[in-house]
Amino acid sequence: MKRTIKYKIPEEFDGKKVIAYLKGEAKISARLLRSLKRIEKGITLNGEHIRTVDILHTGDELKIEIPCPDGEIEPMNIPIDVIYEDDDLIAVNKSPFLACHPTHNHQGDTLANALAYHLKNEGKQSVFRAVGRLDKGTSGIVICALNKHSAAKIPKTAEKEYLAVVSGKTEKIGTIDKPIYRPDPMKTLRAVGEQGDRAVTHWETIATDGEKSLVKVWLETGRTHQIRVHFASIGMPLVGDGMYGTDEMKLGHQLLHCAKVSFVHPVTGERMTLEAPMPEDMRKIVETLNT
Repeated sequence: MKRTIKYKIPEEFDGKKVIAYLKGEAKISARLLRSLKRIEKGITLNGEHIRTVDILHTGDELKIEIPCPDGEIEPMNIPIDVIYEDDDLIAVNKSPFLACHPTHNHQGDTLANALAYHLKNEGKQSVFRAVGRLDKGTSGIVICALNKHSAAKIPKTAEKEYLAVVSGKTEKIGTIDKPIYRPDPMKTLRAVGEQGDRAVTHWETIATDGEKSLVKVWLETGRTHQIRVHFASIGMPLVGDGMYGTDEMKLGHQLLHCAKVSFVHPVTGERMTLEAPMPEDMRKIVETLNT
């Protein structure tokens, strides 16, 4: 299987080299270009194989064929909530009880296995290229690129908005600017500390009952467990987070949800915004808070 993308050469690229268009206008990465040059008919002009140094003319049809290698992840029939899909990407509203990718604890019951099954049924083949993974226990939008080009471009323009229910009453707005590090390289646990990497989290309070608060969260940086670690560091761990706080309500997962993702489509150039509803248990708790 492969993904074919066609480009009509505009007047401003008349007389310029193929590589100038692919790297400049089409924003093809250097790594993908190297891969395309090794493939027979990876890059063609008006149906003929060409070199990247060849010259373009107005109205030419430039075509690239991106290979989609067979994935090594076993397809598993696990229900998933697909909120958007095309030839270049697929977006899913992930359940908080589903891990993103196989680990020693989760070999076949992951989003990667579910997507492998879904794509196989549609006659598509793809390796698992999640554009920003979510922890098991965190719900919301996960975008998976279906080819190398999408995998290279989407992360550069993606902006995420999270919803979290934290312990305590938060200020109306706030910022947490504390470095995060990994105390034990054998464990996933993170902590704040000056020896860590810069991490900045912004929030806005949406609702509170004095004991719990619903906050909208934006990240300047993308450290592992950043939202969970940061709110725990100010004495307001996420409700349900047994790793950085307690799970007194026996939810089995932290109340953290990736609610909105905005990005530029890797082929059309269109700015897209996807939204996903909270899981049922989180929604019910949020409804008890005062707005």
